[in-house]
Amino acid sequence: MPGGRGGQCFRSQGATSTVRGVGLEIKDARRHCTDCEWHLDSLVHWFCRMACHMMTRLFCILLLTLAVTAPGFPSANPSREFRLRLRTRIQPFPNSKAAAEANFDEWIDPSHTAIIITDMWDRHWCRGANQRVAAIAVRMEPVIEQARRAGILVIHAPSDTMSFYENAPGRLIAENAPQAAPPSEEKILDGPLPIDDRDGGCDTPGDHEHRVWTRESPLLHIAPGDVISDKGAEIYNVLNARHIHTILYMGVHANMCILNRTFGIRQMTRWGMRCILVRDLTDAMYNPASPPYVSHAQGVELVIEFIERYWAPTTTSTELLSAIHASAAQ
Repeated sequence: MPGGRGGQCFRSQGATSTVRGVGLEIKDARRHCTDCEWHLDSLVHWFCRMACHMMTRLFCILLLTLAVTAPGFPSANPSREFRLRLRTRIQPFPNSKAAAEANFDEWIDPSHTAIIITDMWDRHWCRGANQRVAAIAVRMEPVIEQARRAGILVIHAPSDTMSFYENAPGRLIAENAPQAAPPSEEKILDGPLPIDDRDGGCDTPGDHEHRVWTRESPLLHIAPGDVISDKGAEIYNVLNARHIHTILYMGVHANMCILNRTFGIRQMTRWGMRCILVRDLTDAMYNPASPPYVSHAQGVELVIEFIERYWAPTTTSTELLSAIHASAAQ
């Protein structure tokens, strides 16, 4: 309070006593009623104390509001746990290598879950991939927004573009996260990819692999509190600090970056994370002119089935949104 000292408010001298900020003014009090000076002083003091109390409460509310909305803090109003339908591949008969589709439900806690948006660049060297990435980004953005509102952490991982995001709030969150040593890697049985991508996997003739990307697609919004990183160790630090153990993967490409980046499904699974691929928000680098000589869409599905069998179950954006909305409606 102005003029306050040692917790006591200033009382004006002379014929007028005023309590600023409360709107009370007692004029010519001492001239008209010398007998009630003590009561007037007490009243002024009481109003000062009330004003100080109100300002203190408002200040605390302001600090809390800033804390939960500042970059690096999770949603202030996350949804409850939701049950998500997942698809995997099982080997029902031990004496047969044939795998069968299986579906099951898993409880997801938004406060312990993150989305990693993988290599959704502004531009790709392969024209076919470029067109598909743009289409995926349009479908992905509203899903990310709903997940963010539900309390799921969003991590943007456009590899090789961190210089573009230097000193961005999301980049600083990743760089300043407390360092944590990952656990010993688990040994997990793997298998050969069902497609041949040794030629780079581009399905548009005449395109040659070279670097053309500079940032993440501008079709995807980076909101306050989102994280930006392309380093597995940094991302693990963030996940560990926030007690996150479930990762939803979106982006490209399923047979390359989503599987093999330092923050990809293979590495995070070996570090003990529960990884889930959102299968309708991904693509594969596959050229139908290469084995097994199927369409691009069939090649993508083969890669998804491979991931389901060896590395992670999958879901769809429709299943994810339905689960989030059902939880919020409860």
